[in-house]
Amino acid sequence: MEEKQGPQVTDRPQVELAGLRRRLAALVYEALLLLGVLALLYLIPHLVYGIVAERAAPGWFSWLHIAVVLGAYFLYYWCRSGQTLAMQTWRLRVVTADEGKPVPWRQGLLRYVLAWPSVWLFGAGLWWALIDRDRQFAHDRLAGTAIILLPAGQKMAA
Repeated sequence: MEEKQGPQVTDRPQVELAGLRRRLAALVYEALLLLGVLALLYLIPHLVYGIVAERAAPGWFSWLHIAVVLGAYFLYYWCRSGQTLAMQTWRLRVVTADEGKPVPWRQGLLRYVLAWPSVWLFGAGLWWALIDRDRQFAHDRLAGTAIILLPAGQKMAA
């Protein structure tokens, strides 16, 4: 005889994965915000260096500088509160996919490193979301992270 079971109780609160359109809109907004970040932390130092040294920094150094500046920006926000400035506006938070907890810095670094080829390859990692069962980007799936939608009225930054 089959026994009827009541509702399952778990320690983990149910969260809603963020929709693809919301994440793409946040991505566009993030790109606009990053122009300001790069102007302050990339352009100004390179202008000062050019004036003082009377030459431009080598191209490889410029790309490395951009990667470090963007990495510092993303890791700071992802690991501190799970939300960049654009994600706060769109009520999104990046969490670990398995437990829904804040992202540790190593996992955040992995997500950041995987996001570069995800975008560079003509957005292949973003297009992946169209066939992914949870509509997650490839770099989120590979890094073991997820972007969740915060309920309306919930405190944004932790």
